[in-house]
Amino acid sequence: MTDASHAHVHIERTANGVGRITLQRPRALNALDIGMIRALADALRAWRDDPGIVAVAIRGSGKEGPFGAFCAGGDIRFFHQAALAGDARLEDFFTEEYALNHLIFTYPKPYLAFMDGIVMGGGMGISQGGSCRIVTERTKMAMPETNIGLFPDVGGGYFLGRCPGHVGEYLGLTGAVIGADAAVAWGLADVVAPAADLPRAWEALATMPGTTSDAFATCWRDWMQQAGWRFSGERTVAPLAAEVEAAFGAPTVAGIVERLQAAGTEAAADALTLLRQRSPLMLHVVLEQIRRARTLSLADDLRLERDMVRHCFHPHHLGRGPAQSETVEGIRALAVDKDHQPRWNPARIEDVTPAMVEGFFVSPWPAHAHPLRDL
Repeated sequence: MTDASHAHVHIERTANGVGRITLQRPRALNALDIGMIRALADALRAWRDDPGIVAVAIRGSGKEGPFGAFCAGGDIRFFHQAALAGDARLEDFFTEEYALNHLIFTYPKPYLAFMDGIVMGGGMGISQGGSCRIVTERTKMAMPETNIGLFPDVGGGYFLGRCPGHVGEYLGLTGAVIGADAAVAWGLADVVAPAADLPRAWEALATMPGTTSDAFATCWRDWMQQAGWRFSGERTVAPLAAEVEAAFGAPTVAGIVERLQAAGTEAAADALTLLRQRSPLMLHVVLEQIRRARTLSLADDLRLERDMVRHCFHPHHLGRGPAQSETVEGIRALAVDKDHQPRWNPARIEDVTPAMVEGFFVSPWPAHAHPLRDL
């Protein structure tokens, strides 16, 4: 077994050809910084082209040791600081993160994601493209970006848009946190395992006899079946309440709100409460994003999201600079001042105009100069 160390990322290669990655930034719930993204990308590209590597596995470390937390997303405090300082690394972060997401989604070898504990935002980006996405009774999964005036990026339009029914709109707009059962039902996970089994599974990876990727995949599936892990079945909108599913099928954000109000149920009221806490502007943007992404390829979706995130930090079409952006304000309220009182602009869902939304979908770059043109 050979090991390599990077800041916050431990990379090892087992004798039987499994590349294993452990995120090691537990105090920040393994939030990704640009160094971590580069370490992941370097390892995955090297292993992709290495015939001696048959599979890759990734996990996070919690405060008590391995597992317990996967990845809470990107380093939003860095986003805030970099946006206000005009730090060019902010642009590099999103370009390289989305390229990493594409690499994982298109990876030619088995990619096993142990999605134990917190799996949010950027954590979804480094797991949703996996060939085996493992969740546990401790999994807390979400795309909560509207809570910070952002949108579900890292391919969120692509994978949320492919959830059954209008689950994607529900998850993208509300940022609701879900567990293992919903993740499997909605196509965001493949297998449910007891958290107590994960250390044993991780060690078993180093003894799988498969000498090719296909042989490894067969051995791994046999191991999971023998362990009694529960595999996903047919995708379904359950356990989302029927009236909530119907509401998020409305053509507009205002229509969603009206249907939730009319439903009069606890589930509808809970969803409405979440919507009322989010950026009204970004609710409209996300609804458009997810519905556009349903017909886009992965690469085109990531290029669109790269356009959108540029506008989130440089909303010139709104006559604002970075300091006045919804995203900088949302991060300020949640993670900097921690007053949890974001001053959204506009403050009401009803005051968002189509022109405000449309500007997010105009690329700042010509096609030949797009940062992700080579995907």
